[in-house]
Amino acid sequence: MEVTAALVAVAALAAGGFLLVSAVTARSRLASGDPAEYLRSLDEEEGPTDAFEQMLDEPFFTRVVRPLGGGALRSIASLTPRNYLEKIHKQLVQGGISSSVRAEEFVTAQILMAAGGLVLAMLYVVLGEPSARIGVLALVLGPAVGALIPGSWLSRKVQERKDAIRKDLPDTLDLLSISVEAGMGFEGALDVVTTHFQSPLAEEFSRTLKEMELGLARREALHNLKRRTEVPELSNFVLTLTQADALGMPIGRILKTQAAEMRTKRRQWAREKAGKLPVKILFPLVLFIFPPTFIIILGPAASEIARAF
Repeated sequence: MEVTAALVAVAALAAGGFLLVSAVTARSRLASGDPAEYLRSLDEEEGPTDAFEQMLDEPFFTRVVRPLGGGALRSIASLTPRNYLEKIHKQLVQGGISSSVRAEEFVTAQILMAAGGLVLAMLYVVLGEPSARIGVLALVLGPAVGALIPGSWLSRKVQERKDAIRKDLPDTLDLLSISVEAGMGFEGALDVVTTHFQSPLAEEFSRTLKEMELGLARREALHNLKRRTEVPELSNFVLTLTQADALGMPIGRILKTQAAEMRTKRRQWAREKAGKLPVKILFPLVLFIFPPTFIIILGPAASEIARAF
């Protein structure tokens, strides 16, 4: 009976995780899709006119699972410390997935993964019958590893996005400098960058441009850009640009100087990553390359030595 109950719990957790991942994937596709294509599809397809048909046309998750899980998400949000939710939301913003994943949903995924790790550990203890020490260790490590997997994935997404912003910053600043020196304003130069670049940095500049178009001051919009990304190179650029704007200095010269400096920093960053490669390659070399080489070289000799003795 215990094994059957554990299997049922595993199936329920797997179904919940699958539905959550499916919802996040669907929302990600909707958030990252082209607005023009979406509007064009609305013009081409004639949707249902009846409210009941519109409800049936929605996905299963939107119709059934999300209303049922709304109470659970609110309960989790009320039980989770506010500081932790704000920290998760900040990481989601830095990772560029805040429009598709909410902090409450991410915490729910962590709880489901922790519960799944606990159930797997219980199955191992019941079916494998390990020693008491190993069983207690499995019961402790299972939920811990399950809860850490979503956090590790999110940290990797944040780091990848920061690296992409750092890599694209010199080229973006070059285009900004050329556009400003050609007679365009700073907002027009940002529009040119968002038109010709498809990158996380262009997305952040597009959001900054929209904030300025909605009436937010340039200083506040750039401060929001720095807070959303938290890339040191971009933060230094924003600080320099706001100081130059306050002092009335020509922005074109500042952009040109910053572009040259960022290009030098990118070259140093690439050299640093290349310098770390020999140390990183040492571990797979020792673990996976040397043993087969030794077996191939010393294998025939070992058989001859064994026959001699």
